[in-house]
Amino acid sequence: MGRVGEVTAGQAWGPHHADGVGGGSVVRRILLGSQLRRLRESRGITREAAGYSIRASESKISRLELGRVSFKARDVEDLLTLYGVTDGAERESLLGLVREANAAGWWHSYGDVLPGWFQTYIGLEGAASLIRIYEVQFVHGLLQTEAYAHAVVSRGMRGASAAEIDRRVALRLERQKVLVSENAPLFHAVLDEAALRRPYGDRAVMRGQLEHLIEISQRPNVRLQVMPFSFGGHAGESGAFTLLRFPESDLQDIVYLEQLTSALYLDKDEEVAQYDRAMTRLQGDCPDPDGTRDLLRGLLQLS
Repeated sequence: MGRVGEVTAGQAWGPHHADGVGGGSVVRRILLGSQLRRLRESRGITREAAGYSIRASESKISRLELGRVSFKARDVEDLLTLYGVTDGAERESLLGLVREANAAGWWHSYGDVLPGWFQTYIGLEGAASLIRIYEVQFVHGLLQTEAYAHAVVSRGMRGASAAEIDRRVALRLERQKVLVSENAPLFHAVLDEAALRRPYGDRAVMRGQLEHLIEISQRPNVRLQVMPFSFGGHAGESGAFTLLRFPESDLQDIVYLEQLTSALYLDKDEEVAQYDRAMTRLQGDCPDPDGTRDLLRGLLQLS
């Protein structure tokens, strides 16, 4: 990804433009909303009745259950009472989710340069147990060197101040910590050869980027492959995409598609399955990680 985010659920998302809600853990909001929905449905209570109980509309209940808005503890307490949840431990467990959902994520300190819609993605990226990406335009943000990231951001944001560019690069470097964290996700990346041959910065920047890819590809949680020009047409014909999988069983896999000024999130089973098949085909048609490192070394000699 190298657009704004890099430059930036059937029931939880569906294909829609992310609304960039504030607050902290996106995942915790989705989990809490999903549990509240199940409790309501198990009691046969309509959204309209639930909304009335907290002095809100039916649409507000819908947004709460989809995890698209922040939660007020009093509202959740009233809903739990309406749904007949009287056990103290169960209530406290759900109210604990409220506190976690409303806690500000680290990325909120970059709110001055971070589009609201991309905050949603960062929250999901940080919570994923498996991240699979295909990128054609740029080296993916989680794999960029500081110098390469600076070149990408500078070119994508002509007219921006040096301070703003530096802030966006700092945000990207902060995001990269997810790959070396204690609970680092598995990261499977397929880069089109075009992303490696398109120059950003001078020759030293590109050499440094290629060297970094060779190094990081040897991390145990990283699987890096390059789709060479020599293969011809391939399964990534629709363009860049990201597949996210989460450790929580309540959360479906999500496909993230970044656009110039917003993003789409897909989680319908048939749509996710199509992207999953495309990713599997891409990985199967690329040189394996060892072959990819050989390809990268060959590009390094040419740079």
